Amino acid sequence: MGAPPDPACPPPVRGDPLPGLGPDSYRQWRASTAGAIAEQLERDLVLGLIGDVAGRRVLDVGCGDGVLALELRRRGAEVTAIDLSQAMIAAARQRALKQRADVGLAVAEVARLPFAPQSFDLVTAITILCFVADAAPVFDELARVLRPGGRLVIGELNKWSSWAAARRLRAWLGSPLWRKARFRTAGELRALARGAGLQPAALRGAVYFPRAAAAARLLAPWDGTLGRLTTAGAAFLALSAIKQPVSRGPRLR
Repeated sequence: MGAPPDPACPPPVRGDPLPGLGPDSYRQWRASTAGAIAEQLERDLVLGLIGDVAGRRVLDVGCGDGVLALELRRRGAEVTAIDLSQAMIAAARQRALKQRADVGLAVAEVARLPFAPQSFDLVTAITILCFVADAAPVFDELARVLRPGGRLVIGELNKWSSWAAARRLRAWLGSPLWRKARFRTAGELRALARGAGLQPAALRGAVYFPRAAAAARLLAPWDGTLGRLTTAGAAFLALSAIKQPVSRGPRLR
């Protein structure tokens, strides 16, 4: 999980629909100091919003190489995980085999989730909207498979941060990955959730430092405090939203 890495325009990964975004680029991202610190902060934020998952049915949409899905399984959830990339699902399957973890993994599109309505207690979707042109149908589909009273936790790249500015520059310089990207604000995420019949419960930020190892080491200890105060300048946003029960009118006698 975590914000997508910033590869220096490598060749496309076979079986991956996004050029330059695959298992190898995630490994490189986690091997860097700033990447490792940023990913840990993001994961802590997401897991904090998720809370207790023991015995819950969970769908992880856009699971990447399976890090979040396997952590949720370790915490007692019944986990299904999907990704559009065959390469990512293959990497997630290898990770699950090594950990002897029972996680359902499949290649699937978020626009057409292959699940019945109200199938899950929790849906997670981390950094998938940044590569989606129209996010409203995606929110509708995530809400469709969520049971009433269930929770959606979605993590996205903030439109207003130094990281987003650097990614826009990379797009301008020709990055095929970041040319496809769309960044959203906290207000947009809340509005999208409400439009899908979800009630926003909490929205927090993470990764307030610029992308530099020294800055990451120095400022990471203050990240949680900033995240509770404001989302301004955060590279990563995480929203928790609840699916509202269907309102039934009073019975006529």
